[in-house]
Amino acid sequence: MTATHALPPATRLAPAPGAAQATITDLREFLAFKIGNEEYGVDILRVQEIRSYEKPTTIANATGELQGVMNLRGVIVPIIDLRLKLGQTAVQYDHLKVVIVLHIGQRTVGVVVDGVSDVLTLEREQLRPVPALRGNVKPEHLLAIGSVGSRMLILLDIEKFLARSVEGEALATTH
Repeated sequence: MTATHALPPATRLAPAPGAAQATITDLREFLAFKIGNEEYGVDILRVQEIRSYEKPTTIANATGELQGVMNLRGVIVPIIDLRLKLGQTAVQYDHLKVVIVLHIGQRTVGVVVDGVSDVLTLEREQLRPVPALRGNVKPEHLLAIGSVGSRMLILLDIEKFLARSVEGEALATTH
């Protein structure tokens, strides 16, 4: 992971030869994570923290993707299995799994992923339109497809993607 430094809003970045100059607003940072062989990204501004996986307290009659809840410094946080939410098969949970704690609107929610790789800064030119897809992920749940060298990241609009999961469950409210 490389360190990034905040630039004043008026700062201009040195363009690549032949490229137009980009202002800082043309850049977005995403936390990259894996589920199976697929790599995803979420807006870093939604991420509160990254934690190692600990088995959550189960809740009776919870949906399949809701694993349970955890107590995070006095706040009860629902834990959603992102693998199941994406329509993939369940796996055994071990110490290698990770929980990404996110801010979704006024709520806090944790999502279980296979691993977190890095924080990527993407320019507008590295974002591609979302193709027509079938399955659990609707095009409106995606921001774009991010391209970094040979890597392709599915950039989730995590708030829209988790909207149904979070509105039907008892979620933590941030203060």
